[in-house]
Amino acid sequence: MHTPATVVILAAGLGTRMKSRKAKVLHRAGGKTLLNHAVDTALELAPPERIFVVVGHQADEVRASVATAGVGFIEQKEQLGTGHALMVGRDRLAPLNGNLVITYGDGPLLRAATLQRLIDTKEQSGAAGVLLSAVMEDPTGYGRVLRESGNRVASIVEQKAATIEQLAVREANMGIYCYDAGLFWRHVDEIRPDNPAREYYLTDMVEILGRAGHAVEAMQIEDARECLGINNRVELAEVDRLLRERKRRDVMLSGVTIEQPETVAIDCGVSIGMDTEIGPFTQILGNTSIGDNCRIGTGVVIQDCQIADNVEIGPYTILAHSRLEHGVIAGPFARLRMDNVVEAGAHIGNFVELKKTRMGAGAKANHLAYLGDSEIGAKSNIGAGTITCNYDGQKKHPTRIGEGSFVGSNSTLVAPLTVGTGAYVAAGSVITDDVPADALALGRERQIVKEEWAKKRRQRAAHRP
Repeated sequence: MHTPATVVILAAGLGTRMKSRKAKVLHRAGGKTLLNHAVDTALELAPPERIFVVVGHQADEVRASVATAGVGFIEQKEQLGTGHALMVGRDRLAPLNGNLVITYGDGPLLRAATLQRLIDTKEQSGAAGVLLSAVMEDPTGYGRVLRESGNRVASIVEQKAATIEQLAVREANMGIYCYDAGLFWRHVDEIRPDNPAREYYLTDMVEILGRAGHAVEAMQIEDARECLGINNRVELAEVDRLLRERKRRDVMLSGVTIEQPETVAIDCGVSIGMDTEIGPFTQILGNTSIGDNCRIGTGVVIQDCQIADNVEIGPYTILAHSRLEHGVIAGPFARLRMDNVVEAGAHIGNFVELKKTRMGAGAKANHLAYLGDSEIGAKSNIGAGTITCNYDGQKKHPTRIGEGSFVGSNSTLVAPLTVGTGAYVAAGSVITDDVPADALALGRERQIVKEEWAKKRRQRAAHRP
């Protein structure tokens, strides 16, 4: 029978070495806050109602940052050690049976598969608990794992308290545990602050359980970087690099081509379909999804967009909070600013900007246009230099252009305005009134030609002293 797991994420510290006014777990790597990485990992092991975050510094901000509904919070008003962080949550945690998994909010590289293996090791061994450890070339700063006969863990000694012989041990404690919840809560009060810092340390549980006749084992991982915690901006940058390297590798192994992958940034929450090609120096951010067989050009920036199959995005195009349907072409040098829908087969060309605009299927705006707060009908053509004047200084107003309409180059459409289905707007017009379906609208002065005017002007200038 499956044993349920409860995951507790320790996230109460400020992180003074970050030199920041915000709590450490609110900093971002790989496109998400450090804490949301930890929560997302926990969600692969347990439902939200069995995930708890221990908060302390900036507790309200940390709570608000968690994107998943149902996750619980435990407030540690005084930070008196890792053991104390569990003790303050006893009323909510102790009634939950099964496995108690303890992780940290500043370790975004930790994989759910590793935690699952930790749980499986505990279940299969029958031990009261299992901790993660790693054999390191230089374990300076880590607690050392001391083993007894039979290879079980006898205790963990912190570096400051270790003897010369103990410091020679290269197996380091990663600080991540899986305990039998019942045994943990039965013995947790035996943790004492008998140390110079006067704090309650989780590491003491190993020796406490051993004295009670319960075995604790260690599960070694090959790459200690997976358990890397972040203490400063240098480590934050390194973790961000590793997360993005991991994401690029996963994306390429799923069937995506990335040119010069070391120059491309892809956030952890992004999904990209098979046979899509991504050019160098591109950023794909947030919760963006990209379909199959798309082409994303050099220097493109995409934030929180939904992009269907067979879409082509030209170089140096910027898109945010928009949806592009099948077969759309956008760019190069286009900007889709927010809340746009570009329907199947539409074209958005160079130096065209959209804002809160729906482009109908097959519609085109191929050059130098601004279309804001607009609905552009299917198969309409918007000429170069066209703008929708959507702001009157106080309010935004909509422009609606019917299907199959033609708007000539350098037209100014003063909203609120409706251009009917199949209508034409002559080039260079300023349109302030609605245009009926199938009509032609002209809003410009009649051209005046004065014969010989330029010649005479030059002659006058030549005779001036």
